[in-house]
Amino acid sequence: MHAKADPRVLSADMRRYAALDQRLLAAVRHIRVLPTISWPASVEERLIAEFGAGRLSIPEIRYQPPDLDQTRAELEAIEAEASENHPIADYLRRTAESWRIAARMLDAAGTSGVTDASILLYGRPGDAIPGSSRSNLDAARYFVDLADELGADLETEDAAGNIPAEVLQRDMARELDAFFAPGMISVEVDPELTAKAAAGATRIRLRGGVRFTEYDRHQLLAHEAFVHSLTALNGREQPVLASLARTSPRVTATQEGLAVFAELMSGAIDISRLKRISLRILAIDMALNGADFVEVFRYFRDCGQNVPDSFHSAQRVFRGVPLTGGAAFAKDNVYLTGLLAVHTFFRWALRQRRLDLLRNLFAGKLALHDVMSLEDHFTSGDIAPPRYLPPWMQHVHGLAGKLAFSLFVNHIHMARVEAEEISLGL
Repeated sequence: MHAKADPRVLSADMRRYAALDQRLLAAVRHIRVLPTISWPASVEERLIAEFGAGRLSIPEIRYQPPDLDQTRAELEAIEAEASENHPIADYLRRTAESWRIAARMLDAAGTSGVTDASILLYGRPGDAIPGSSRSNLDAARYFVDLADELGADLETEDAAGNIPAEVLQRDMARELDAFFAPGMISVEVDPELTAKAAAGATRIRLRGGVRFTEYDRHQLLAHEAFVHSLTALNGREQPVLASLARTSPRVTATQEGLAVFAELMSGAIDISRLKRISLRILAIDMALNGADFVEVFRYFRDCGQNVPDSFHSAQRVFRGVPLTGGAAFAKDNVYLTGLLAVHTFFRWALRQRRLDLLRNLFAGKLALHDVMSLEDHFTSGDIAPPRYLPPWMQHVHGLAGKLAFSLFVNHIHMARVEAEEISLGL
């Protein structure tokens, strides 16, 4: 285990930044984005039963936003005090700003004000993918069309789960004890959880009453345990920036993109999963353009999801916003943009033989920008290297091989392939 640096050996600047970072952590402790805007499981169960019986109506959801006035004032003060031109000051300023936008978003819970703030934090489906003329919406349509071409049947996939949550809990706990240390990360079954799973530094929760598939099992280990929990644990090792143990809104795209990339590199993702991710992005676009909750629910049903999954997917789109159309919670937009950005970053770093940058990405809850801007502070030891790396990152040649193959395949034009198939009589 990397011991935290003795604060007496830190420079005066680093001691000041460490103190600001502690103030930042203290200020944001009451900002809990998803718990504030998620719907209670008991409400969902009743509504799912009604929707399953064909009684489709726009539900009424009430929110209780926290009082975050003092939080916003403190975040503004931290931004002002971290105004100098320095990489760590820039990190603190950007992070405080993103939390301040999140606080403003929660203040608006239940109104369309959540929409604009969430777009500031997570982007809009029509935004261009960096380095490309295509948009996130284009990418989502591509993966949905590809899944349909390959015959991905979401309803059949939904029905295939045969692993009870309690069995998966025991299996995951055993694997995590072997990888980290016994008892370091607990796995719990939570009947009130609305997502299939949620991960923190020392706890992973599974939704009670759900039967999971083998793909779920592999995906949850790769995504939740070996990225979300792993980077949180590494963030706890940091001598200056303790906030690297917590996912700030500004790093969400990189963290979720890295987690989906981990699924890809671990063989823990299938075309149905990509279709689900993509459908949510298309649904956000529908909601922003006026579709209400019932219309979005019907869209997921028409695309092949069962009633409970269609309801959960629609609920994700409408968390914290009016259900009558023209508003959306944009977080699910980050999964594809983050995946594409992380994929591009890995390819670039491997081509530049910069494996150190890839390893540094796991040192805490970082954005891609941070890995580059804070490079000198990794070298100096102000930022500790990661204690843990996912299994797939420990075999770099295999990682390079997968990326090299995908890069080559990307340059094969489908028209040429179809012509070759015709000439071969396939």
